[in-house]
Amino acid sequence: MSITPLMPVYPRCGVRPVRGEHCHLIDEDGTRYLDFASGIAVNLLGHSHPGLIGAIQRQAETLMHVSNLYGSPQGEALAQRLVDLTFADTVFFTNSGAEAVECAIKTARAYHQHGGNDRRFELITFTNAFHGRTMATISASNQDKMHKGFMPLLAGFKYAEFDDLASAKALMEPNTAGFLVEPIQGEGGIRPASHEFISGLRALADEHDLMLVFDEVQCGVARTGKLYAYEHYGIAPDILATAKGIGGGFPLGACLATEKAARGMGLGTHGSTYGGNPLAMAAGNAVLDAVANDAFLAEVSEKGERIRTRLEQFIGNYPDVFDSVRGKGLMIGLKLKSESRPFYVHLRDKHHLLTVAAGDNTLRILPPLVAGDAEIDEFFDRLSAGTADYEPAA
Repeated sequence: MSITPLMPVYPRCGVRPVRGEHCHLIDEDGTRYLDFASGIAVNLLGHSHPGLIGAIQRQAETLMHVSNLYGSPQGEALAQRLVDLTFADTVFFTNSGAEAVECAIKTARAYHQHGGNDRRFELITFTNAFHGRTMATISASNQDKMHKGFMPLLAGFKYAEFDDLASAKALMEPNTAGFLVEPIQGEGGIRPASHEFISGLRALADEHDLMLVFDEVQCGVARTGKLYAYEHYGIAPDILATAKGIGGGFPLGACLATEKAARGMGLGTHGSTYGGNPLAMAAGNAVLDAVANDAFLAEVSEKGERIRTRLEQFIGNYPDVFDSVRGKGLMIGLKLKSESRPFYVHLRDKHHLLTVAAGDNTLRILPPLVAGDAEIDEFFDRLSAGTADYEPAA
């Protein structure tokens, strides 16, 4: 038998963590890595947060799963907190970001079809977006690398240029149901949308009774210095998908919606066996306990600004390697002048610094939101050493 027990869909590297301590991962051979990848923006409280660990332990001892056939005091409590903290009136809990986006797509379509307009089913999405790996979410992306081997795609998506309002407007037709957009693209290279673009989408949605759907799976949950990134733009979406950081490492996602947007999501229209289980709800509540306050969010903004300022100064010493710095809060992109993956591998393998490669020649820097001065200084020490001995391909 030549196939591996784990289906070989990931090009797994040689780092094999078995333990985490705050902002570090420890390999099975004892090697310590500074983790400024955070499981791709998931471990926002690091790897040993006592509040998160304690909440999961206490809930595991009490009740882990009962299914959604029964009442859910745990789910009701977390949903109410999210409603109180955001634009939303109602929440559906999922197990992942892709599931949250799937629910958001269904909610946007159901809004129109519940109102008797069956022809409105098409969402306008944007180039270089990443929405997940299900059939609907890869269909919502224009990236051929995710389509290969899975054709035909699902109908109902058109691709406009990201951050180009005229491009989105040009694709609007009578069957348009809404827009699906990441306010800050993650996989696409930490690209924040402009205020003009986001406010323009909101205006078009209002004018034509369309759903504005935000994918905040990566940029949500305090990552940018706001609980959700839409707050930076002075508008609110109709529907929002969230995941990753909301569970702090425990699988959890959610689809948030206004009462109006959710009018088509009645009894029997959607479901999940595991979604909203008591263990996940305990994790979500523990995360909100830690991050959903002004002081914590201000610290995220301050640390992000400090890191970006130091990076701007740092890259000036290496004009042949780096192009620019972008992002918000602790969602930071370091754009290189060549492909970012070799540099990411170099930092990981030689200098034990974990980051994440992204599109547009960008290195994603996604530290745990609890990283302190010592970890930030260590990051720059490792980055400096790694840049000094890096040799870009000719």
